[in-house]
Amino acid sequence: MRLRDKVALVTGGGSGIGAASCYAFAREGARVAVANRTLAKAEAVVRAIKSEGGRAISIGADVSVGADVQHMIDTTVAELGVPDIVFNNAGISPSGRVTDISEAEWDECISIDLKSIFLTARCAIPLMIEKGGGVILNTAGTFGIRAARNKAAYSAAKAGVINLTRSIALDYAREDIRCNAICPGFVDTPLNANFPATARDAFLEQYQPLRGLIGAGDAAEMAVYLASDAANMITGQIFVLDGGQQAGLYA
Repeated sequence: MRLRDKVALVTGGGSGIGAASCYAFAREGARVAVANRTLAKAEAVVRAIKSEGGRAISIGADVSVGADVQHMIDTTVAELGVPDIVFNNAGISPSGRVTDISEAEWDECISIDLKSIFLTARCAIPLMIEKGGGVILNTAGTFGIRAARNKAAYSAAKAGVINLTRSIALDYAREDIRCNAICPGFVDTPLNANFPATARDAFLEQYQPLRGLIGAGDAAEMAVYLASDAANMITGQIFVLDGGQQAGLYA
């Protein structure tokens, strides 16, 4: 069990990559704090983990709000212990050009996708330092590496996540805190549930060299590896999980 006796906190843990990572962390022996803006979704994940003999708690939190983030960290510490692993996975993926979206829509995306990582890291890192180290994982995305049309706020936020990941890695390496980012391509999750199957298949045929759908479990397995001692000399890196999309340019 690669994460035996570790404490893992996952934001956006109620569905998709977050839920799959909660299950994977628990199977690997971690005690898991499942945080989600919709508490009922977090509670469902916790019930599933407990049904398999794991230990987990649910926390309702809006990670774009500092007070909620502090409550999330405090609850994790009180019920499970200081987190060894924090997986900042919560996010939204709005569409729109800069001339199409409102200031409120821009602020919401930046707050949930980027500011939340700053807030969580600011609360968790001092505790990790006292404990002797830890791991921070951030979900970025391939649009943070190369922008896409009609995704202005999302592309900007995820590009920020990538460099914030590097900054945290550089600033806290000597305190034995590692920080890495996972950049998924098109993943079969509820976030993409409204993507029509025909359009999805056409997109994958044109842009994804490897055949098949990337599943949330694929990202979860990467998260487990990066959180484990097997990755103890890996920090400040961006791990792309996209079926080969970023390997080249396509017409």
